[in-house]
Amino acid sequence: MTTAGTTLVIGATGTTGSRTAAQLTAAGHRVKAASRKATAVAGAEPVPFDWYDPATHTAALDGVDRVSLIPPLGEADPAAVMLPFLRQARSMGVHRAVLLSSSAIPRGGPAVGEVHQALPELFEQWAVLRPSWFMQNFTGTHAHAVSIRAEGTIWTATESGRVGFVDAEDIAAVAVRALTDEQAPDTDLVITGPEALGYDDIARIVTEVTGRTVVHRRLSYEQMRDRLAARLPVEFAAILAGMDRAIAEGAEDRVTDTVQRLTGRPAHTFRAVLARETRRDD
Repeated sequence: MTTAGTTLVIGATGTTGSRTAAQLTAAGHRVKAASRKATAVAGAEPVPFDWYDPATHTAALDGVDRVSLIPPLGEADPAAVMLPFLRQARSMGVHRAVLLSSSAIPRGGPAVGEVHQALPELFEQWAVLRPSWFMQNFTGTHAHAVSIRAEGTIWTATESGRVGFVDAEDIAAVAVRALTDEQAPDTDLVITGPEALGYDDIARIVTEVTGRTVVHRRLSYEQMRDRLAARLPVEFAAILAGMDRAIAEGAEDRVTDTVQRLTGRPAHTFRAVLARETRRDD
């Protein structure tokens, strides 16, 4: 059973936000789609929103009783930016909040982990979505997708480590249930696909689905850091290379039943998602 209400979807033009807004409106829910340029999303009311411009917050929250939260991109201290907004949201009648975090960041951990910790203290109903790495990293504008198209190569320092890659459509489907079910989950939800895959597996599946040979080149942590530092700040490059090292050590080698449990259907496989995304690009 679901409840009626108006949902503010922050980041409504992003990878997960756009899908969340689209799935909510397709199911007949009222949505305010928030983005810096108030970009239209089918069936939703576009509203301007900027985390760093409090003048946009009040109008975005007007008439809203639940909010889908995506942290400000690249912000080192998202809690400092987000918590004042969340307190305002609570004071204006928002009773449910669903936060997009990461499987790599626990409650009370760095960055958005602090927002995760504060959420149950601020809202009657809440959920924190902690998805694994996105399958769309290999089909969109992510560095892996770019290197696949340009070089036929995926570069990582993950060695033979495996990841429960997840479809962004599945993350959005879980978000919709967390936002609209009569009772919110009131917990954090680690979201994965149905299988844990290594990057050798990813390269093989991309080769089989697209017909173009793709290989996985294994780099050391230092080589990966230096490769990333050619286009990113050194500190951020070190963090990303460190995430690869964590994968090599088994940090993301897990599969959960979250998608099946909340949506009533199985999570999409990488092969199926790749075939779907490839058809869209044709």
